[in-house]
Amino acid sequence: MTQRIVLASNNKGKLKEFNELLATIGFSVHPQGEFDVPEAEEPFHTFVENALTKARHASRLTGLPALADDSGVCVNALGGAPGVYSARYAGEPKSDARNNEKVIADLAAHADKSAYYYCVLVFVRHADDPQPVIADGRWEGVISPEARGEGGFGYDPHFLIPSLGKHVAELAPEEKNRLSHRGQALRALVEKLKK
Repeated sequence: MTQRIVLASNNKGKLKEFNELLATIGFSVHPQGEFDVPEAEEPFHTFVENALTKARHASRLTGLPALADDSGVCVNALGGAPGVYSARYAGEPKSDARNNEKVIADLAAHADKSAYYYCVLVFVRHADDPQPVIADGRWEGVISPEARGEGGFGYDPHFLIPSLGKHVAELAPEEKNRLSHRGQALRALVEKLKK
């Protein structure tokens, strides 16, 4: 029997990726918009607290188990910024172009351009689950002032993977999903849920 779970997001790309892997262990993932769940506030300074808040919010309003993620890019020379503020690093309204410009400008005086994408996934069986299942993933790279590639979103055009000699925006979606921080976290979550 398939277990329905709510995804604390309406992102179609995430929904597809999560459904593909979670279907293998008997889950059917549905976006929170299907249940008229509004987006949760993300008031915390850590990925795990924000993801847990989103998962509990979606579960509380639907009565279903819930899955949430929080992710972003962390630049070492900037003390981990933009981190949880990745989507709105340059302020409101959200703009990938302005966020990239700000990161590149903030890094201009630093020799160290190393960075990593980070993702945490939180699964709760119910809104007050005392033992949420948590998995994370990390994808190392370098921030490049040069934008390359047509795929991806966010910081992908400026995020270089040195071992591949490519920016994330140059990768095919399947390759990105296999290597990415979110893909790593999702595979780790599946292994935990199997137990």
